[in-house]
Amino acid sequence: MLKKTIASLVTLVMLFGVSFTLLAQEDYKMWEDIMLTPDNTKLKILQANMRKHNQTFHKSGPYEATVYNITTGPNAGNIIWEMGPMMFKHNDTRPDAGAHNEDWRDNVMPYIKKIHTIEYWTEDDKLSNTGMLDGDSSKYPILYFRYFEISDDHDYTMNNLFKQVSETIKSMPGVNPWGLYYNEFLQGDLGRHVATVSFYKNWAEFDEDRKFKEAYEKLYGENSWENFIKTIKDTFDNQWDEIWVYNKEMSGK
Repeated sequence: MLKKTIASLVTLVMLFGVSFTLLAQEDYKMWEDIMLTPDNTKLKILQANMRKHNQTFHKSGPYEATVYNITTGPNAGNIIWEMGPMMFKHNDTRPDAGAHNEDWRDNVMPYIKKIHTIEYWTEDDKLSNTGMLDGDSSKYPILYFRYFEISDDHDYTMNNLFKQVSETIKSMPGVNPWGLYYNEFLQGDLGRHVATVSFYKNWAEFDEDRKFKEAYEKLYGENSWENFIKTIKDTFDNQWDEIWVYNKEMSGK
């Protein structure tokens, strides 16, 4: 266990360098995500109270709150309360004491059964392809997450792997928003080290063949696909998907 913990820490420091280098950066995009289990018998009240709270205290800027419903996987039925994009320094001046905390305590938490993870995710601005998103979540209300747990033995292949994915997506015709995000803090057995997000306008887009494989082989060669798949299997010990759907009725806008 100690060996794995140390190896994971080395992985995050050497390959990500995120938590240790953000302090030296003037600008970066990060989101705080809180996963909550709602009381399903009180959803109508929670919806009204959460929206009022977010419109009052989290309507714009780095403190803007967006709420998503998790619709697939073991976390289905939970919601994500997300704040950002922000930087760590914004936590020093975030809505906190007084009316904010009292409203959250008295009007939101009574209708929440459990608080799960609280995570900070930072976008890789260079590799991501999110420039066409304008902050209006209603335009791309469906988020397709894929989480990755990095292997201790093959972590050195991760950067080049995601570089290839990024270059492939950016070479494809049309609008293909995609983001790469790093978890700022170790998650222990959860293994949620890295996440990619594809943004969809509707569910029908899942039926479309975006021809990623074809675009990849066009860039890297006709016989490159099998090696790409093998590298993915070697680089990550585990990976899994999750779909989030924008909840306009609870969000700050």
